Amino acid sequence: METLVLSLSRPQTTDAVTRGAGRLMIALGYAPLLEVTLPNGRRADLMALGPRGQIAIAEVKSSLEFPREILPETPGLIVADGFGGAVLREAPVAPLVGARRKALTLAFARLAALRATLV
Repeated sequence: METLVLSLSRPQTTDAVTRGAGRLMIALGYAPLLEVTLPNGRRADLMALGPRGQIAIAEVKSSLEFPREILPETPGLIVADGFGGAVLREAPVAPLVGARRKALTLAFARLAALRATLV
């Protein structure tokens, strides 16, 4: 009997982990978008909008065995695969100034609408 081993390329692994983190966000009540360019020009791997307007941004790092000890202790930590994820460490809440939150929310909504119409 032969064993079939599937091997994912690095981009495929990153895509799977990002998708799993997005599914976790949905399970937590957030609406996620992947690959979001922020108003300051930086890029977020995952940005999600919560039911009360909260904004969550996640940076995705992928590896077969990622060494968690190299990560700083202050941000939150999620582990994910292609099917979902789990919050291992809650992120501290950092409130945004109203004008910045409004700009991010509008940018998020516009990107979501553009992606929906280009399908």
